Amino acid sequence: MATVNLADADFAADSGGDDTVIDALRSYGRRVRGGDMGSLPAVLGLVVLFIVFGLANDRFMSALNLANLVTQAGSICVLAMGLVFVLLLGDIDLSAGVAGGVSACVMALTIVARGWPWWAAILAGVVCGALIGSLIGLLCAKLGIPSFVVTLGFFLGLQGVTLRLIGEGGSVRVDDPVIRGITITNLSPVTGWVCAVLIAGGYGALEFYRQHDKVALGLAHPPTGVVAARVAAVAVVILGVTYLLNLNRSVNPNIEIRGIPYVLPIVGILLIVLTFVLNRTSYGRHIYAVGGNREAARRAGIHVDRIRVSAFVVCSSLAALSGIIAASYGGKVSASSGAGNTLLYAVGAAVIGGTSLFGGRGRALDAVIGGVVVATIANGLGLLNQSSYINFLVTGGVLLLAASVDAISRRRRSVSGLS
Repeated sequence: MATVNLADADFAADSGGDDTVIDALRSYGRRVRGGDMGSLPAVLGLVVLFIVFGLANDRFMSALNLANLVTQAGSICVLAMGLVFVLLLGDIDLSAGVAGGVSACVMALTIVARGWPWWAAILAGVVCGALIGSLIGLLCAKLGIPSFVVTLGFFLGLQGVTLRLIGEGGSVRVDDPVIRGITITNLSPVTGWVCAVLIAGGYGALEFYRQHDKVALGLAHPPTGVVAARVAAVAVVILGVTYLLNLNRSVNPNIEIRGIPYVLPIVGILLIVLTFVLNRTSYGRHIYAVGGNREAARRAGIHVDRIRVSAFVVCSSLAALSGIIAASYGGKVSASSGAGNTLLYAVGAAVIGGTSLFGGRGRALDAVIGGVVVATIANGLGLLNQSSYINFLVTGGVLLLAASVDAISRRRRSVSGLS
């Protein structure tokens, strides 16, 4: 019988502690050997990919390519974060990609045909996504239809909706400067540095504040050295990325291009909000509880049907945002928007990052890490001028490897009594 894994819910810090850094490392090693690896395989894989592609092509680590990588990963990460909510329940949403395409289509048409301002058009797209998620959730929760069947039907049907709105072979240009600016314009270098310092400093202050509270209340807590190392690692990543993206990456010596693409802080804000929701609210605890054991959650008084419906609403709403980001990057919405490999890459991103297909285990951060892995594979192989089939083979192989790691980890946790 599966139970909620507190490590994934970020509640583990309240349930045990170590006296020294060495004890903490030993404890972490025991958890890894017991199958609680989290996103460790994805992080190690990402490091390997950066080393391999960096050595194979000098352009890979250039500021220009890193900015392109950030932009390419944006829509995948947002869609994958939405899918995490559904996957945590042990469900699946095969329609998320095309739901994003329909929502982006609604956004584009309200601007072109109706003359709506950009903010109203984006709101209309997100509402469209939320309505799609509500219908899917109600069919799954109230009628008991498996989510695979319901979302497969929506996957086919929503493509027909897009065809009806745009017309076969047609497209709608996205020319609004604000929406296009999501992926093609940047923060000023000064603004980027201010944001980076505030985020790194805020994260550090929050971590040390939590540590101080636990010590004062006599609660189990990790060693201060571990907290300091974690804060330092996050600060290095944030400040390092900011430094690289603030370098001039223009290939034209007469033009200067610097700054962080706007899509990066958008993904960052969503990551912070969704992490807070999953880890620090009763709703998030209920998500993990339902995913860990649906019947036990029901007996504990959790409204399981309501949780399932809300998860699909969150998923489709984020799919709408993902579709809007993709439309910003491509400059148009077409009948094929959100179809093809969009969903497969997003599901792959969530699973590669460490979200379990069996429910009850996963974080929003997993989706972001996995999304960067998927985008890195496509970006790196593209720079090496590899054929498209190589990209599919490598991405599919990485996904199978991640699923295998998930299954093996689950078996080890069962044997060791962690789940």
